[in-house]
Amino acid sequence: MSDFIAAARRVIETEIAGLQALSDTLGGEFDRAVATILGARGRVIVSGMGKSGHVGRKIAATFASTGTPAQFVHPGEASHGDLGMVTEQDVALVLSNSGETPELADLIAHTRRFRIPLIGVASRPGSTLLRQADVALLLPQAEEACGNGIVPTTSTTMTLALGDALAIALMEHRQFTPEHFRVFHPGGKLGALLAKVGDLMHRDMPLIDRDAPMSDALLTISQKGYGVTGVTGPEGELVGIITDGDLRRHMQGLLDHRAHQVMTAAPRVIAPDALAESALAEMQDRKITCLFAVEDGRPCGILHIHDCLRAGLV
Repeated sequence: MSDFIAAARRVIETEIAGLQALSDTLGGEFDRAVATILGARGRVIVSGMGKSGHVGRKIAATFASTGTPAQFVHPGEASHGDLGMVTEQDVALVLSNSGETPELADLIAHTRRFRIPLIGVASRPGSTLLRQADVALLLPQAEEACGNGIVPTTSTTMTLALGDALAIALMEHRQFTPEHFRVFHPGGKLGALLAKVGDLMHRDMPLIDRDAPMSDALLTISQKGYGVTGVTGPEGELVGIITDGDLRRHMQGLLDHRAHQVMTAAPRVIAPDALAESALAEMQDRKITCLFAVEDGRPCGILHIHDCLRAGLV
């Protein structure tokens, strides 16, 4: 084992120990922090300086994407006009390992002046930040992974984990669903995974009546370009599907048949509000390339496997 790997494992094990200590010390103040955020009519204003600021930006982003409106405000900019962003409707979440970061003074004073709830996160119980805070989240004493106690490592990891814990506790309380999550993540791989069938399906469908001659079926298959056509009954319900496999099985005298004589009855279908990922899994499992979306028995769209691929589902 190289010295580099040994160092890496030492860092990770040190930070794991810090996270375990954080988990063990969670208590009533954490509950109060969650309740304070839930009681705010505005946003969570997250602030911190240096490494705490970088962690704070991530925490604010996690809050915002999981149903808790949040914004990061840099403490230096706050002292030069951005305090106007922090209103009496908000709650402030301020991060400082020492609890004595001088750049935070104006922001802390602003929350006290306008009675804005202040949640402080620091590792020193008697620090200015925690003494001024309405809710004091104390980080446990833990060794920094750098070995000399200088480089913020374990402390920033604990702060980040504490922010995640707050965000998920709030998310679960609000019963935040994948559909809500999709609203805040419309792009990229995550947006694709949460896309609905109705978002990707085509409404100009290949459909013929069950009594239509196969010449009409072949024309519809050729014109629409999906390689299939749906077959509908007298009430517009989907009663079957004609695929290239059906055509091969009835090649002899094909044009002498009606659609219902060639079709595969009771085809696999999916609801338009189902996740597109589920539709893709169904198509891959059944080794088919298309699925009709059906509402109340009637076709409302068609989804091709290529639509899923274009959306980035794989």
